[in-house]
Amino acid sequence: MDSSREDLGSWLDGGPRPSGEYPGQRLGLAEQGPGSLAPLGRRVLALVIDWVLCVVISNAVFGRNPWGPLAVLALENVALVGTIGTTIGHRVLGLRVVRLGGGAAGILRASARTALLCAAIPAAVWDADGRGLHDRLAGTVLLRT
Repeated sequence: MDSSREDLGSWLDGGPRPSGEYPGQRLGLAEQGPGSLAPLGRRVLALVIDWVLCVVISNAVFGRNPWGPLAVLALENVALVGTIGTTIGHRVLGLRVVRLGGGAAGILRASARTALLCAAIPAAVWDADGRGLHDRLAGTVLLRT
């Protein structure tokens, strides 16, 4: 028996999206283009770009400390998402983090989001709208610009 993610839904919101509803519709987001939910592929690629940059920076500053890249990633996310709403990877791929309902994430939300992102599991669990648990708990959403 084949099942898709839509069939199974999400434990975070109790079930799949209703038929015909696009990701982010319940959040009041656009279906496509600017202001729509960032697609999974772009989110993953942005994280890969950020991680590679953080490894390079960490190796230059801390040597081969195994915790260095994670520390640099955390600093990058808190500082950049908290102030300009985007990491370097997000900027390259045309993404930004905002508070749900609009407005800048701010340092506190960016810090909470980053702590959860660094724990890895919340970022790998998402709801039927495609928001990671780290974004859901921080009250943020990653959008296309």
